[in-house]
Amino acid sequence: MTTNEHMVELALERIGEGYVFPEKTAAIETAIRGRLAAGAYEGLDGPALCETVTADLQEVCPDKHLRLLWTDEPQSTAPVDDDGGEAAFRALLREENQGIRRVERLEGNVGLIELRLIATAAEGASAIGAAMQLVAHSSALVLDLRGCRGGSPEGAAMWCSYFFPDDQVHLNDIYDRCTDSTRQFWTVAHLPAPRYVDRPVHVLTSEVTFSGGEDVAYTLQAHGRAVVVGGTTRGGAHPTARHAVAEHVLVTVPTARSINTVTGTNWEGVGVVPDLPVPADQALEEALKAISRRTM
Repeated sequence: MTTNEHMVELALERIGEGYVFPEKTAAIETAIRGRLAAGAYEGLDGPALCETVTADLQEVCPDKHLRLLWTDEPQSTAPVDDDGGEAAFRALLREENQGIRRVERLEGNVGLIELRLIATAAEGASAIGAAMQLVAHSSALVLDLRGCRGGSPEGAAMWCSYFFPDDQVHLNDIYDRCTDSTRQFWTVAHLPAPRYVDRPVHVLTSEVTFSGGEDVAYTLQAHGRAVVVGGTTRGGAHPTARHAVAEHVLVTVPTARSINTVTGTNWEGVGVVPDLPVPADQALEEALKAISRRTM
């Protein structure tokens, strides 16, 4: 067995063990093994292999979280070190200021928070609270998720909690295949900064906005707490584990699915559809116009 064949077989094993829709794994295995037998992956270098296998996976099962990823940082392939990518994600969050790119006060006393990642609630609480403290006395808030590429469900619930008056709002549920259990996500009772209620909130989105960023946008929109402005998001609603199948190759396996308590569904495959659809580069301008009209 070649190295590429071995990596693909390990990836299929992980998908079979953990994919949130087990009824789809047989079709995935049949399609990918057919491509293996046809020699489709022979001679491909790591990045090309990841790109080709991902395209084949998503052709048979269009789940944007289901993919092979190349990483420049070597990963341990020892089973004892396999934590589903959690340690690497926490390290990334620390490098990127818990996902908070900037906090500003704009003209008209409008607060702006730009996020690139959604931090975990445990490690990100202080940074999230610091950002919310800086906008606590603004008249309106813009939450810029146009470049937000994912993150933690617990962190998404914490961000959303700031925009509701108490801990009595049932935001969403997540069904996990591995444990065959459903976890409820409610607004958080105790937050390290004041809640942001009774003031307008606009969320900016783009075709880049993904996963955890979509979670925040979709949840606030569904509960009527924010107006979404910009472009339709990428459409990835399945919490995902990452497993190393080689030092530089990861397979990402959606192991759970989100269920919004208002809509009964999620944004998988369709994205978050904005209330005010405009090109992403015009979203901030459009949101500020909407805020101005509302506060006049």
